Amino acid sequence: MLSRITVIFLAFLVASVAAGITISVALLGPEWPALSGDAGERTGFWVLVFFAASASGAVIILPLFLLVVLAESYRLRSVLLYAIAGAAVMLFGYFMSGFAEHADPATVYFPTGHEAAIAAAAGVVFGFVYWLLAGRKAGFWRGRRP
Repeated sequence: MLSRITVIFLAFLVASVAAGITISVALLGPEWPALSGDAGERTGFWVLVFFAASASGAVIILPLFLLVVLAESYRLRSVLLYAIAGAAVMLFGYFMSGFAEHADPATVYFPTGHEAAIAAAAGVVFGFVYWLLAGRKAGFWRGRRP
C-alpha cells in the first residue's frame, strides 16, 4: 500500500510538470521560433514551467485526491476517463480561480477562449501522464476481483 501511495504521489508530480510544460509551450507558442537558445530565454521558459506546474498542481490536488480514491476503489483504468477528468478538473479550476472572463448574468454566454483551451489541453496532458504512470494499475494492490 505504501508503494502505491508513493507511485501516485510521484505520478502527480510528473503529471504536474507535464501540464506545466504544456501551458508554457502554449503561452510561448507564437514566440517559439524566436527562442534561439539563449540561456536567458531557456531560463525564462523553465521558470514559466515551474510556475505553471505549481499552479496546475495546486488547482488539481484536492479533486485529484477524490478521483484517485474513486479510481483505486473501483479499479477504473480507462485512459479516456483520466483524460476527460483531467480536462474537466483543470477547466473547473480555471473558471473558479478568478482568471477566467466573467459571463454576463443577463445572457447565456459561456466564456471560452484561448486560456480555457490551454487549461483543457493541460488537463488532458495531466490525465494522460498520470494514467501512464499510475492509472493503468489502479486497484491492482487489492488483488483479484471476487
